[in-house]
Amino acid sequence: MIIITGGAGFIGSCLQAALRARGEETIVVDWLGTGDKWRNVARHAPDRLLAPEALDDFLATRPYVTAIFHLGAISETTARDGDLVWRTNIDLSTRLWDWCARNGARFIYASSAATYGGADRPEQFSDDPAGLEALRPLNLYGWSKHVFDRQVAARLERGSVAPPQWAGLKFFNVYGPNEYHKGKMISVVKVKYDEVRQGLPARLFRSDVAGLADGAQARDFIWVGDVVNVMLWLLDTPGVSGLFNCGTGVARTYLDLARAVCNAAGRPCQVDFVDMPDALRGQYQSYTCADMTRLRTAGYTRPFTSLEDGVRRYVQDYLAAADPYL
Repeated sequence: MIIITGGAGFIGSCLQAALRARGEETIVVDWLGTGDKWRNVARHAPDRLLAPEALDDFLATRPYVTAIFHLGAISETTARDGDLVWRTNIDLSTRLWDWCARNGARFIYASSAATYGGADRPEQFSDDPAGLEALRPLNLYGWSKHVFDRQVAARLERGSVAPPQWAGLKFFNVYGPNEYHKGKMISVVKVKYDEVRQGLPARLFRSDVAGLADGAQARDFIWVGDVVNVMLWLLDTPGVSGLFNCGTGVARTYLDLARAVCNAAGRPCQVDFVDMPDALRGQYQSYTCADMTRLRTAGYTRPFTSLEDGVRRYVQDYLAAADPYL
C-alpha cells in the first residue's frame, strides 16, 4: 500500500494515476472540498481517501505501508501565516519521516526550487547537501521547505535512524493537467493559454532586475509527466536516496513560453508587459535552472520533455479538449 499526501492535488493526482495504472493499492490524503478538485482523481480513484487531520490516527494503527509520497503542503509563495506553514510543511514532514523510519517504509517528499531564493547563476542551483547552509530562500514557503531539507541533513549527520529509502525532490516550475484548482498558484502556461484563447495578448511581468530585459526572466519549466517519471524511477530503484533537483536542466525565458503557448494554440504571438505586483517584489525568482548532475549520476537516464513539446501536449491534449483532466 502506498500513501500519497496531497494526492488529489496537481502533482499528487498525476502520480496517483500512474500508480493506479500499475495496479498499486493507494491511499490519498487530501481534501476534495466543494469545487471540482474531485475530477483530478475521477478516472483513477484511490482505494481510500483520508482527510489530512485523520492521518496521524490512521498511522497509529501501524498499517502495512511500503512507501509514502509526501506531496501535501502549503505551497503558496505569498503565504503569510508562519505558524500554519510550520505545522503543515515542517511538523507533518518530520512526523512522517519518523514514522517511516520506525516502520520500514520508504519516504519520498516534495522540496522546492524556491529553496534557492535569489540565486541567479547556474552554479548556484546545485542540490549538493553540503551547500544547504548557503541558501537564502526569498519567501516563507521556500524557507519552510529549506528548513526540512536541513533537518534531514542534520539527522543523517547525527546517525539517526532513517527510512530504508528517502528522497527529497526540489521541484522546479511544473506544469500540466490537473492544476486547475490552484488559483493564483496555477502555472504560467495555463494563465497564458487562457489569455490568448480569448484573443488577448499574453501578459508578462516587466523585469524588476537592473540590466535584465522584460520577458528575459528565465525558469526551468518541467512537464508534470517527467516529474512523475522521476518519482516512479525512485520507487523502482530502492537503493537510491538523497536530495535531488527535479527540473530539466534548461532555463527558458518567459518570452519562449509565451511563444510556445501561442504556437500550440494556433494564435499569433502578441505580448504585453505589466508591472510586477507589490506582493511579489523582492520575492520573485528571475532565474532558475536545475543542476541535474546528481540525479543523472544516481542512474536516471530518461530524457526530459522540451518546453515546446510539453506546452503543445498540455494545450492540445488537455486545455483545448472537452475534458482537460488526466
